[in-house]
Amino acid sequence: MIKEILLLSAGIILFLFGMMKLSMTVQQLFTLRIREYIKYAVKKPLYGLLTGITTTVLFQSSSATTFLTVGMVSAGLITFYHSLGIILGADIGTTVTIFLVVWKFTDMSPLFLIVGGILWISGNSKRWKTIGEAVFYFGLIFFGLSLASLATVPLKDHPAIIRFFQEARNPLLGLVIGILFTGIVHASAIPISILVILAQNHLMSLEVALPIVFGANVGTTVTALMAGAVADISGKRSAIAHLFFKCCGALLCMLLLPWIVVVLKEMSRDTAQQIALGHFLLNFLIVMVFFLFLKPISRLIEKILPGQVDSLPLWPEFLDEKTLADPERAMECVRKELKREIALTEKMFADSISLVEDFQEGKRRNILYIELVVDNLRTEMVRYLRKISCGELSPALSKKLFAYTAMVDDIERIGNHVVHMVNLCRVKFRRQIAFSLFAIEELRVIEQLITENLQDAAALIVQYDLEKIKNINRREDDIDVKVKEARERHLVRFHQRLCPAEAGPVYVEMLIHLERISDHCQNIAESIEDLAY
Repeated sequence: MIKEILLLSAGIILFLFGMMKLSMTVQQLFTLRIREYIKYAVKKPLYGLLTGITTTVLFQSSSATTFLTVGMVSAGLITFYHSLGIILGADIGTTVTIFLVVWKFTDMSPLFLIVGGILWISGNSKRWKTIGEAVFYFGLIFFGLSLASLATVPLKDHPAIIRFFQEARNPLLGLVIGILFTGIVHASAIPISILVILAQNHLMSLEVALPIVFGANVGTTVTALMAGAVADISGKRSAIAHLFFKCCGALLCMLLLPWIVVVLKEMSRDTAQQIALGHFLLNFLIVMVFFLFLKPISRLIEKILPGQVDSLPLWPEFLDEKTLADPERAMECVRKELKREIALTEKMFADSISLVEDFQEGKRRNILYIELVVDNLRTEMVRYLRKISCGELSPALSKKLFAYTAMVDDIERIGNHVVHMVNLCRVKFRRQIAFSLFAIEELRVIEQLITENLQDAAALIVQYDLEKIKNINRREDDIDVKVKEARERHLVRFHQRLCPAEAGPVYVEMLIHLERISDHCQNIAESIEDLAY
């Protein structure tokens, strides 16, 4: 049995690894497409449902979809109400993997591994290499399951094991087993796929499998709950809603278990097919029961977890295509969007400096989501400015066009430097790197000066003020001096062994990014000053 256990374990590990890597690769490959999905998801719950299904089929993991959704809700990209449709869609999308196992898709896994591997290794472009990588990991998921299938074949010769799997046991015990196993591996597809494989080898009865399937669906909420634990109140609401849907669905199906067994046996004579249909039926029932009542459910959960959260629109709020015929009004639209863009980077920076001394993964993730909005605003504003440039512009408007284009880029680069800062904070936290009290105090002084520069830069976009421009230039010179002095003092502390060796590169790199943020604030001030002359 040791050989079979090792083979089964190896198959599960390959499945988990392939699912994790596929999810990460697909996110890189479809970054812009996912943004489009989000754009449509917030219009109607039905679009959110379809978004959840599509994203889960791409990721091959409902846990990845719900984790991403909870993070976006926490960052304010989508509202709690709009997240409910995506979560329900993810539950439907996850059933596709199980049907692929039933349809013997595992037998084709070597082909996907070979084709994906060739594209990955020999691809002429980064995109083709990424596609090859995604295909390879997709094949790896089912190759892992094929190993698990091979491990279960010899079990058919053990009468005791056959009796263990086929005899009807306590359904509540099966439910608990499904919850615990899925909670540990963070993927309901693994236990349900194993049940299908056992059924294909005539080792599993439907009566024993269904409670485990229902429990696995409840256990898959663990990933979302973990994401919600470090999220704000909206993220917590989405995680709780996911748990609520799954628990209600599992409870309903457990109460109707005898009738569900009869219905599934009428639908198919194959036990493996019955298990897959049972998994689909559970999630379909959840959607049918709750989809029409998303508004009252969202209100109920908001009462249970009270709190006010502002939504952060992913797309521009002021860029009106109708105003393009009037360049003056169109420029005013850009100015308003610039004000919004720099306000987002101010928030990012304020949150990032708190992570230096008190790192929180949830706050870091929120900053990354806000940066996604800033990047998107830059893309949309540049596109809008190009459209303005096609019209007849006076010399003054042409000057404003170039200034605004430069400012859009400067603000977006501030966001990039903030992201580098928060990633350095994570490195500092994970490696348990401690900064000296002197280093922390130096950072605080520089961070305060940059905060003031950001505030003045934002104010200048609203209204020209020569005094604020002079203050930004003065602080920028002061920051350059303080950064240089901080690096020199840190070098002295390093040689005197007053700080850990690993702290040096992280601290110096933080100083570099802080200085660059201040540089971009000065660039914005110079662009505003040029417009006055």
